[in-house]
Amino acid sequence: MFDLVIEGGELIDGTGAARRRADVGIAGYKVVAIGLLADQPARQRVSAKGRIVAPGFIDVHTHDDCLLLHAPQGAHPKLSQGVTTVITGNCGISLAPLMTQSPPAPLDLLGTSDWRFDRFADYLDALEQAQPIVNAACLVGHSTLRVKHMQQLTRAATPDECARMAADLASALQAGAIGMSTGVYYPPAQSATADELVAVGAPLTAAGGMVAMHIRDEGDAITAALREALHVGNSLGITTVLSHHKLVGTANHGRSFETLSIIDAAAKTQSVCMDCYPYNASSTMLLPARVHQSSEVLVTWSKTEPLAAGRSLFELAKERNRTPEDVAKALQPAGAIYFAMDEGDVSRIMSHPLTMIGSDGLAHDVQPHPRLWGTFPRVLGRYVREQRLLSLELAVHKMTGLSARRFGLKGRGVLAVGNFADVVIFDEHQVADRASYQQPTRVSSGIDAVFVNGVLACEQGRTVHSHAGRVLRRA
Repeated sequence: MFDLVIEGGELIDGTGAARRRADVGIAGYKVVAIGLLADQPARQRVSAKGRIVAPGFIDVHTHDDCLLLHAPQGAHPKLSQGVTTVITGNCGISLAPLMTQSPPAPLDLLGTSDWRFDRFADYLDALEQAQPIVNAACLVGHSTLRVKHMQQLTRAATPDECARMAADLASALQAGAIGMSTGVYYPPAQSATADELVAVGAPLTAAGGMVAMHIRDEGDAITAALREALHVGNSLGITTVLSHHKLVGTANHGRSFETLSIIDAAAKTQSVCMDCYPYNASSTMLLPARVHQSSEVLVTWSKTEPLAAGRSLFELAKERNRTPEDVAKALQPAGAIYFAMDEGDVSRIMSHPLTMIGSDGLAHDVQPHPRLWGTFPRVLGRYVREQRLLSLELAVHKMTGLSARRFGLKGRGVLAVGNFADVVIFDEHQVADRASYQQPTRVSSGIDAVFVNGVLACEQGRTVHSHAGRVLRRA
């Protein structure tokens, strides 16, 4: 007997194959049958008539390291949009292994209260004990390793420092981390060389790990930054994920033709892929050097001036009769949203065969980027239904099967017999993001139900089970 049958829906299985009419039979935490199951006994039946039944979405680029440790109150930013699995520790920033009460920017994007894990294994154990709301696979941040092992961050690491960072990485991989992330764009790691990244990442090769890279530059020097990242991955002989691929600054609009050509050429000889989010504005720490590239900058948080959150940096500068750069310095430490990308580049990158979907949302921002709450429904509503940039089957594949394959998440991302029962039921005609820059935490519409490991975890955006997720350790 099935524990649950989801019946009457149109199945999009995550492989990219065409939809088909099929019921899904679940026993425990696994899918045990797919087909016409109307005559089969089941303890519970859920109607999906007129709806799409798909694998739970996989958010391949998150900063949910701390968010996962705490049982949420009310709607959840990921679960409410159909996400059942997240990849944490991106951009060189992971919560472990590091103990500190004052993490430097951008590590403070994860908040300042949970930096209590000297070993990555301790973090994974704590995560398991917390029983997270969604599944989580975790990367080790290179910047975090630097902050732990280096007294002076404004230089390249010595061989001894590289060895100590590599030892921590090896220990984390043994505990179940899936790979390493880098963020040489940011101050704690800007002085790191490609040789340092290869030396620190050496344990990834034997372990079969991967590297996710926030590259050194996404503007004028992006081609050199891409080649550096590809060199690191190729030297280690591992999969390279190019994080939130984009081009910033008006002078670089349209250059995705060039960057995608470089990536395509590299893909012929090495394993490489990328992720993107469906917005033409990015968000990170408030960097004065980024201001001139942007048509608008919104402050997402400021410890110096909390009331600045949600305000335009340019309006603040006008009110104070100061330059935006000066105001940005005065607000430190702070975060911001930058409107500096071209919609054509966003669409071109999103539709590329090597691209997965990731939100890059920052859960601890006072006034976060709407991508935290709306990324996946936005793809389905705006780019599938309205613009027809992607077919629904291809969009789901980019959110599920492609992501699971690239990140080595066995049994996830595809609805097939024997796989884990991570399932989302949604209305293809109504699904849409509702989060905006003015109201960034509004719950999306059209997501009817979300099952995590066979458990109904979310219904109509409302959390009904907060502990159905699992820690996905590297096999």
